[in-house]
Amino acid sequence: LLLNRVMASMVSASQPNRSRLDKSNRVDYQKESETIKGFIRDFISTDPSLGGGKHFKYMEKLQQVSQRELVPIYVSLEDVSQHSPDLAENISQNVRRYQKLFADAIYDLLGDFSTGEVVKRDSLDVYIEHRLKVESRNHQDGGAEARNPRNTFPPDLLRRYEVLFTPHAASKPVPIREVKASTIGKFVTVKGVVLRSTEVKPQLTVATYTCDKCGAEAYQPINSLQFMPLVLCPSEQCKSDRSGGKLLLQTRGSKFVKFQELRVQEHSDSVPVGHIPRAITINVSGENTRLVGAGDHVVISGVFLPLRQTGFRQMLAGLISDTFLEAHHVVQVSKSSSDTEVAMAGAMSEAEAEALQEEDFYDKLACSIAPEIYGHEDVKKALLLLLVGGVTNTPRGMTIRGNINICLMGDPGVAKSQLLSYIARLAPRSQYTTGRGSSGVGLTAAVMKDPVTNEMILEGGALILADQGVCCIDEFDKLLDTDRTAIHEVMEQQTVSIAKAGIMTTLNARVSILAAANPAYGRYNPKKSIEQNVQLPAALLSRFDLLWLIQDKPNAENDYALAQHITYVHQNLTHPPIQFEPIEFNTMRRYIALARTKTPTVPAHLTDYITSGYIEMRRNAREKKADSTFVSARTLLAVLRLSTALARLRLADEVSRDDINEAMRLMEMSKDSLFGDDDLSQHSGGNKKDRIFNIVRDLLAERSRTAAADDDDDEDLGSCKVSKQAAEDRVRASGFTDQEFEQVLRDYENNNVIMIRRGYIIFCD
Repeated sequence: LLLNRVMASMVSASQPNRSRLDKSNRVDYQKESETIKGFIRDFISTDPSLGGGKHFKYMEKLQQVSQRELVPIYVSLEDVSQHSPDLAENISQNVRRYQKLFADAIYDLLGDFSTGEVVKRDSLDVYIEHRLKVESRNHQDGGAEARNPRNTFPPDLLRRYEVLFTPHAASKPVPIREVKASTIGKFVTVKGVVLRSTEVKPQLTVATYTCDKCGAEAYQPINSLQFMPLVLCPSEQCKSDRSGGKLLLQTRGSKFVKFQELRVQEHSDSVPVGHIPRAITINVSGENTRLVGAGDHVVISGVFLPLRQTGFRQMLAGLISDTFLEAHHVVQVSKSSSDTEVAMAGAMSEAEAEALQEEDFYDKLACSIAPEIYGHEDVKKALLLLLVGGVTNTPRGMTIRGNINICLMGDPGVAKSQLLSYIARLAPRSQYTTGRGSSGVGLTAAVMKDPVTNEMILEGGALILADQGVCCIDEFDKLLDTDRTAIHEVMEQQTVSIAKAGIMTTLNARVSILAAANPAYGRYNPKKSIEQNVQLPAALLSRFDLLWLIQDKPNAENDYALAQHITYVHQNLTHPPIQFEPIEFNTMRRYIALARTKTPTVPAHLTDYITSGYIEMRRNAREKKADSTFVSARTLLAVLRLSTALARLRLADEVSRDDINEAMRLMEMSKDSLFGDDDLSQHSGGNKKDRIFNIVRDLLAERSRTAAADDDDDEDLGSCKVSKQAAEDRVRASGFTDQEFEQVLRDYENNNVIMIRRGYIIFCD
């Protein structure tokens, strides 16, 4: 008895505190509505485009809405917090309720604007106008209530605008796995990659019915994806007569909005170790549809809500409910952009790009790729050109791809996978996958059933999601033969043809493929061909523009420098000091985006030079008789792609001779990397110094067989001469630098083998 009295006293003592707490948390929505109206009327914004002039931001939007020039009204929570911080906090905690309050306040304020005759009228305007005229004739003696549209039609049927909220500029996205039950009904911002986007279809928001007996009309607002249609007429005439009139759906008087469903998955770098990526369903409606597609990286703000089920589905679900995010604000961003970059304009102007360019800008850009990785200067230059890409041409409907494909082969431990992961982070749009963990369906497209419409749809794979980007495939040699055939069409035609489950279509896969392959028997054997080392078919290898072999050769000097580099990185968690400061990650991405907007062309006067260089490459390949350096028409197209990519890096409109020489040099260096030291000397004739001299001597033999046009002017120089410029171009196209060429000329001139006179190389007797 004593215990019961104590418990009763405790409960009675807590009742006043609970009532005071409820009163303190209670919100006066009538007062909030007046605050919202004051915010819309009085908020003043400063527009920098108008010279810093002030204007009524939201009243101007209402003027545009009244004239049917604007549909979405975006209300910034940052603007609301400047007017009333408490109101902004309440909106973020109860979005749906305040969205309705804003819609009602805007509808009340729209009456202050004298619109006159509406120019842009739709079927609902005609329908409502006709019904109002009929009702006014039937209520000649009635008051204003009978003719007031707000008392006759649902509010959603009369409104021609959408109220949407945008987040604070400084708000950070929440990881998708952190969106839990505590955020139900609240304003939340998530970030991820779009896996699937459905077709845009009409969604019914207000259903209009007509009775087949009395002709009365009934309206049914719909707030979910499923609804139960009305059957019996609710009018007083049918109830009194007991006629049992049935309602028929009238599509012309109903209201439909655009609806699209997105499936967004969190980024792989935010997934904890040992977990699978989480995904969330996004419902997009109205003007927010068709803003993003599969593979885009997005930041979406909206309200997190449970999915309402009705009927038998609710019985099956029980106490478990599916959830979705109702999108208010959709922004497409780059993959690894920070939260502050989402709000800022990321495009780089040409003035900023010219300020960055300097004498060795090409080398500086290449060395800024993965500076923590030692060496691989030419490989990094090739990867830089892969990010920039060439120019895609479509003569008479035929597509000549501009994307560059590169395959990195080599011994274990030469940082192939690290280079791939860095390129995947640097590229604005990329996908990273491995050979053994990928299938043909996972690379191209899979047939799935749409959960909304139950139709068969295609969900894109890695190559589709990386459209207009880079797809990095590690362990490329581990792909099964049946799965590897799906890449053939993508690498050349840049499309994926699908004929599955009654779906026959062609999807775009305009992607650059960066592959890494390991040798079949542990280490690369230079005595065998590429097909034997990597066990890849020649038809697939020919589709790569550059085949680069990275070998781990024992060398005391290089091993010491590599060990020093690795030790420094482990101790200081940064790259060692180099001759220049690497370009920042975001700056390099912005510069590459600017370079990709250029479309350089090959001038006519360089056509003969490119043709002669290609013929020389074919002759060298035929004389060497090396299967690994087979030269075909695809090699010529690869040279053109590399040349246009180099012109893009210079922000030029035309390809220059230096661009072609650098492209041929990279091509020769990639071919030379496929030989061992013994094979290289065997195929090329001695060491580097002898090879350069042999190139100059072969050029002299070619010129001696043809009469030069300027021999008469320089008879005093002798007949055993060759133009220094022509020799320099030939040597540079063979993969050597200008410094190596000049050093060879000085050495042979000191030995009285050659002389340099008037821009000619003269061979002494």
